[in-house]
Amino acid sequence: MIGYYGSWTLIGISLLITLGAQFFVTTTYGKYKKVENKTKKTGFETAREILDKNGLNDIYVVETQGNLTDHYDPKRNTIRLSSDIFHGTSIAACAVAAHEVGHALQYKDGYTPIKIRNSIIPLVNFSSSAGYFAILISFITGLTDLLWIGIALEVIILLFQLLTLPVEFNASKRAKEQLGKEQILDNNEINGANTMLNAAAMTYVASVVTAILQIIRLVLIARDND
Repeated sequence: MIGYYGSWTLIGISLLITLGAQFFVTTTYGKYKKVENKTKKTGFETAREILDKNGLNDIYVVETQGNLTDHYDPKRNTIRLSSDIFHGTSIAACAVAAHEVGHALQYKDGYTPIKIRNSIIPLVNFSSSAGYFAILISFITGLTDLLWIGIALEVIILLFQLLTLPVEFNASKRAKEQLGKEQILDNNEINGANTMLNAAAMTYVASVVTAILQIIRLVLIARDND
């Protein structure tokens, strides 16, 4: 039996992993946010240059609110960069901007993992809400069958997170290649950008690990209830 303490142990491990990954990316980003790149190009200029050099002149680069809220919106052909990244001339600003352009390049090249991931988004959205509801009701009513349904839906979410890993790592790889190819950053600066992007990727790895631990916890509970 998983028991009270076993359940809370898994929750505690998940929390530590999540907080550790967040601390790592925050401190690493903070470090390279203070280091100005030698070309003094802003995140906006970095994104615009790489896009134009790759024939993606139709993609907009705009400023958005928030901190590290940067993302590529394929439906609107728009890269949104947070203010610090959009206006910043740091290594971090260039790295984050280039990473988001990396996602645009994935769409241009028809990168398979991102196509597969996008194809299951409607199912993932359903699983996210329905799974939570099924698990909650199972705990209230004691119906183990509902808990197994919730677990199955959680596995679908885990699959989506697993597919996200190669997408994010590949976008960072493309970013580093473009930063060097277009001579936006020199070799030493690219090493710094690499460290920062790897730290950011660890948040996705942490999400996968915590999702696995959550599923293990739920499976053990379901087995105890059978």
